[in-house]
Amino acid sequence: MTKETWGRVCNELLKTVGKSNYTTWIAPLRMIDMSEGIAAFEAPTKFMRDWVSRNFGEAILRELRNDGHVVERIEFRVPELRPIPANEVSRPAVAAPAPAAPKARAEEDLPGAPLDARFTFDNFVVGKPNELAHAAARRVAEGGPVTFNPLFLYGGVGLGKTHLMHAIAHELQIRRPEARVRYLSAEQFMYRFVQALRERQIMDFKEMFRSVDVLMVDDVQFIAGKDSTQEEFFHTFNALVDQGKQIIISADRAPGEIKDLEERIKSRLQCGLVVDLHPTDYELRLGILQTKTEAYRAQYPGLKMADGVLEFLAHRITTNVRVLEGALTRLFAFASLVGKEITLDLAQECLTDILRASDRKVTIEEIQRKVAEHYNVRLSDMIGPKRVRTIARPRQVAMYLSKQLTTRSLPEIGRRFGGRDHTTIMHGIRKIEELMGSDRQIAEDIDLLRRLLES
Repeated sequence: MTKETWGRVCNELLKTVGKSNYTTWIAPLRMIDMSEGIAAFEAPTKFMRDWVSRNFGEAILRELRNDGHVVERIEFRVPELRPIPANEVSRPAVAAPAPAAPKARAEEDLPGAPLDARFTFDNFVVGKPNELAHAAARRVAEGGPVTFNPLFLYGGVGLGKTHLMHAIAHELQIRRPEARVRYLSAEQFMYRFVQALRERQIMDFKEMFRSVDVLMVDDVQFIAGKDSTQEEFFHTFNALVDQGKQIIISADRAPGEIKDLEERIKSRLQCGLVVDLHPTDYELRLGILQTKTEAYRAQYPGLKMADGVLEFLAHRITTNVRVLEGALTRLFAFASLVGKEITLDLAQECLTDILRASDRKVTIEEIQRKVAEHYNVRLSDMIGPKRVRTIARPRQVAMYLSKQLTTRSLPEIGRRFGGRDHTTIMHGIRKIEELMGSDRQIAEDIDLLRRLLES
């Protein structure tokens, strides 16, 4: 077949599959032979060979026949690899099985972030704020049929997202040692993508990330606003979902609240199971401290701790688990060095800076988020212009709590509520104060929200 003939076929394929698919998958192909009813093409990589065969084989075969060629089947070859038969007319493209992954692969071929040996399910303390996230992570780590894809874990700093991500990866390595699991941060994903563009190895990049069994991306909010990386992430996401591969994502906020993240990516991320790791409560913090203390007793034999120390720390240090664990580590080390029993006085002396920094400071953004969750309204609606009662009342509750729990002035609060005038904020606060005296439900809502925010 002449170059002119293949050029005509390519023009038709461009119309059929679209410019993006054509540029990515069809243009890199090279026609190498057509004889005895077989059209042979050369693909740059094994991944591209498999992908084109499975997804575009039917279209190429159809256009070759439309151009007047007698073709029974087509084959895609990779240098030094045997040919793989493409889809035949009697077998639709979607029915072609995905290529089997090799049973083992060198670690350097699967680059990603290193896993922390401490972050396992055995070391994860479960409480009410994180029990759903823990259960979902456990289900995914079992490695059975994909029931929700992706699993999206989100929450503030130090609440256990990364711990659960590492725990899933560790468990999968035990349960499915042959599976190709790649865990990395969104920043690493972007770095590898930029590197592939610079070195003109984009097809190798695609193969690296689209040939895995499980893809785990931490802190996905990092790619927000980075258009090219978002584009590639979107296509990688779709390719893996189409193959039935598991995707696990973490971020510091819900998909819909990540600023500058493309709407189509938000939509994809929300199509699976989205789980919030809530801020720790007193019981969970105490449980974490008790678990860590048992481990430290073996490390510091003979070191005594007075009653009430752990309860004191669980009550005072509410910022996040990392700070809590760091405080306990410092306390044991300090007591060991000075040879004293761990008492409340020693804890206050040793942890003065942590205790001062951990004094609870509620923010307007946190109030808005909690109120929106409580009343099941969108955060964007709360600070937006809508005035329907189902949104206006929660907005006024948030305004009231912002005045009660923060030191912000009325004009400052107004700016955080979509640039509203301070008189509007004052009206909202007075309205809630009136309702609290006559509406029992409002009074209970305010009390509950206040306790949640101050815990």
